[in-house]
Amino acid sequence: MSLMRLAYASEATFEAKPVEQGVEPHVARILMTSRRNNGKSDLVGGLYYGDNHFFQYLEGEEEDVRKTYARIQGDSRHRNITTLIEEPLENRTFSNWSMKYVPLSSDVRRFLERHGLERFDPASFTSRQCEEMIELVRNSSQGDKLVNYDSAAMSGAKVQAFSPGLRAGLLVAAACLMGALFYAGSLL
Repeated sequence: MSLMRLAYASEATFEAKPVEQGVEPHVARILMTSRRNNGKSDLVGGLYYGDNHFFQYLEGEEEDVRKTYARIQGDSRHRNITTLIEEPLENRTFSNWSMKYVPLSSDVRRFLERHGLERFDPASFTSRQCEEMIELVRNSSQGDKLVNYDSAAMSGAKVQAFSPGLRAGLLVAAACLMGALFYAGSLL
């Protein structure tokens, strides 16, 4: 099998809602779906949403990248989808991320200013600007932890849906519930 990378731009079809917890609600749903689907397919990459436009970068096995892109092209939340980069890849460059999300950041604002761009419209990016945007997403330290997988998960270990702290809390709650049920059963 061969690795490939793909970057695309699209326009959101939804009306942006007020940001909740640092992420627009529609985008948050896209991220959660991407996290689940990409984890199953061992895809990695990053997403940026701004000025009602998406920039997304994917890398992984060619068949999986193409299936994912076909699914995105059929997603009613995207329109005017433009392929920016589509080429073979020798090694992964986003090895820790199933779908890294970069919120509106000063890095992106500086990127736009440096290139004399008034708004974020990745469909108009040059090849060099696409590569810069991929690098910006890759190096961003503001990624949403809800969509980060650790390197153990990407190395073949099963992807965990819950953080270790939440998992521990659920286990404690389950143990308490079992104890309560056992106690109630012994009273009968």
